[in-house]
Amino acid sequence: MPEPKIAQKAPYKVKLEANKKYSWCTCGESMIQPFCDGTHKKVGVFKSLPFQVEEEKEYYICGCKLTSTPPFCDGTHKTC
Repeated sequence: MPEPKIAQKAPYKVKLEANKKYSWCTCGESMIQPFCDGTHKKVGVFKSLPFQVEEEKEYYICGCKLTSTPPFCDGTHKTC
């Protein structure tokens, strides 16, 4: 399986709304990082990751695409 493109070697700090549906980019090619814009369909092997949060606040969303806690940053970017 191909590796995703590293969109950035740092998390994206974003304010998310409670119970709103979001879609995290897993391929790294989306133009609206860290969210999916459907570009993965051209790449062919990736799928977006739908998610929601229960609390409205700022979150750190993974930019390197290698987190073990998708879509949230776990610090993996420090070793990329």
